[in-house]
Amino acid sequence: MKYYITTSIPYVNGEPHLGHAMEFVMTDTLARYAKQQGSEVLFSTGTDEHGGKIAEKAAQLQLTPQALANQMSQKFRDLIAALNVEPDRFIRTTDRAHEERSQLIWKALETDIYKNKYVGWYCTGDEEFFTETVVKENNGVCPDHNRPYEKIEEENYFFRLSKYSEQIRAAITSGEFAVVPRSRRNEILSFIDEGLDDISISRPKDKIDWGIPVPGDKTQVMYVWFDALLNYITVLGYPEHADFKKFWPAEVQVIGKGILRFHAAIWPGILLALGLPLPKLLYVHGYVNVDGKKMSKSLGNAVSPMEVIEKYGADAFRYYFMRHVPSYEDGDFTWANFAAAYNNELANELGNAVQRTVAMVQKYQAGIVGDIPDDGHDIGAYQQALAECRFDRALDAVWEQIRGVNQLIDVEKPWEIAKTGDELHLREVLADIVSDLVEIAGLLEPFLPETAAKIQQIFEGGLIHPIEGTLFPRLEEAAPEPA
Repeated sequence: MKYYITTSIPYVNGEPHLGHAMEFVMTDTLARYAKQQGSEVLFSTGTDEHGGKIAEKAAQLQLTPQALANQMSQKFRDLIAALNVEPDRFIRTTDRAHEERSQLIWKALETDIYKNKYVGWYCTGDEEFFTETVVKENNGVCPDHNRPYEKIEEENYFFRLSKYSEQIRAAITSGEFAVVPRSRRNEILSFIDEGLDDISISRPKDKIDWGIPVPGDKTQVMYVWFDALLNYITVLGYPEHADFKKFWPAEVQVIGKGILRFHAAIWPGILLALGLPLPKLLYVHGYVNVDGKKMSKSLGNAVSPMEVIEKYGADAFRYYFMRHVPSYEDGDFTWANFAAAYNNELANELGNAVQRTVAMVQKYQAGIVGDIPDDGHDIGAYQQALAECRFDRALDAVWEQIRGVNQLIDVEKPWEIAKTGDELHLREVLADIVSDLVEIAGLLEPFLPETAAKIQQIFEGGLIHPIEGTLFPRLEEAAPEPA
């Protein structure tokens, strides 16, 4: 069975943040789980590198746009590696293959593309036009970038999105193109119900020249968000490559809620115009706040994901952002909450269960477990949660089992059995505990790959293979010093 999964591709105008890291981890978890179930997996991510914002930032830094894109793209690659995330493909929208295939797609869409005059309010910070209503509500100043909207009148190419409005709506309501959670599904349906307008998909080259040239018109470049959306099929070698024929449509596309409209209305419109099937599932996660507030430069509360990984390790990062950030809502990061989750749940509950078991098997049975029973628990809730991208619920189900192991140890008291000399009963109890831990390692494998591998290694072949140190050494709860 084939399984194609993608992240959205981060825009390289800013540093990688906690939200990017969380999305990489979520997607990697689904990819690892699919692989564990025997699917042939292709997991793609990358960086979005064109547009006025990049050109503007590069000019400020006295760099070429390409040099800035190279620098920033590498930072995302470094974060991906540090998180133990393993994509099969990393696409950059400045790759020649992407640019050439984007031009092929433009030509394939030509019956749905027309040129027209556009008058509207534009913000370079968003690379987006805004309605008169929005501009009035914000008193003419973009709230996210604290800069006045620009009144722009220009000739652009438009895509006939309005033509596909009903088909997109039908695909979402029928579940052919599922959007989860339901709140995001409802949000996009109400947006579609207001009527989808045709959308501008190019900008004049004399305004923005950092973009893919429009085929047959040297005066225009493709709008940055338009060519970015195409990455999901250009990375597969659309239209002729075997990978495209094999892996499209995507099983899951993972995005943040801020780009819902692009991925649940515009992207399906482009695919329908190309005569292609829609992705099966669009999973839309929320935002990560810090100490209850939105991350922002002005508040100075941005937390670098690398800082967290360096202090606590990749698996602890993965654990916190998949269990303690609600999968269907916005979540919050605080250093104190992270430290509490690390010490109380990872170190005390999981780490202790493994450590106590290893110590008892070594003390009472010379490190020999013997035959490990393969009883297995009901993992239906875990499987259902992962099918619905509810990472928090899946880990809740695993933690129930971990607490069950600690309870089993406390109830059975193997140290008391050892005093009675009942070796058979002691062997059975310890083998049951080891069996549970090995099963837990299998369930944790997509989430915490390093930890799962260590647990499997410890009990491999029914013998204890000790590891150096502990799974999660207890750490101080103090937050790192401000940089």
